[in-house]
Amino acid sequence: MSNKDHWEKIYSTKEIDGVSWYQETPITSLNIIKALKLNLNASIIDVGAGKSFLADTLLNWGYNDITILDISGNALNEVARRVAKENHKIKCIESNVTDLSSDQKYDVWHDRAVFHFITNNQEREKYLSLLNSSLNKEGYLIIGTFSEDGPLKCSGLDVQRYSIKELRELLKENFKFIDGFKEIHNTPFNTTQSFTFCTFKKIN
Repeated sequence: MSNKDHWEKIYSTKEIDGVSWYQETPITSLNIIKALKLNLNASIIDVGAGKSFLADTLLNWGYNDITILDISGNALNEVARRVAKENHKIKCIESNVTDLSSDQKYDVWHDRAVFHFITNNQEREKYLSLLNSSLNKEGYLIIGTFSEDGPLKCSGLDVQRYSIKELRELLKENFKFIDGFKEIHNTPFNTTQSFTFCTFKKIN
């Protein structure tokens, strides 16, 4: 089964709260974005958006240049349906993140639980190159991955876990570290997952 087929199957067969990463409100990501004190015209991309409510909330806050990217068209269609009245403020891109082809530059690149699925070194380098070329000068990266003591797998797929130190080392060439912390995510199944969240600012 291809990577796309894998995720289309998940999003077409499971309820919105039937996946471990579900959040009724993505409070951690929202708090980080709020702390950045961005202009409401800031261009924000949510990579691996799935059916997240992040875009909904950002629209409610008044942001008007939002892009959601996911490999699953099913997931994107659900978000588009929810925000239909403001669809002129949101762009949907159906693509694997490492295949993203866009001339748009972003002020914020948000990734909660995509990067840790990239376990191949070549694909990881593609991701990092794309990240760097897609962010505006002094743009922000908000990244959340399974932490060093987090799960080894998710949705049947292997993951690469990261500590704050490891993410800082990986990104040090082009990004200035702003903040980082570990957080326990409570899943809909009454289990927990340990996450690492970091915020960086592009310097090169």
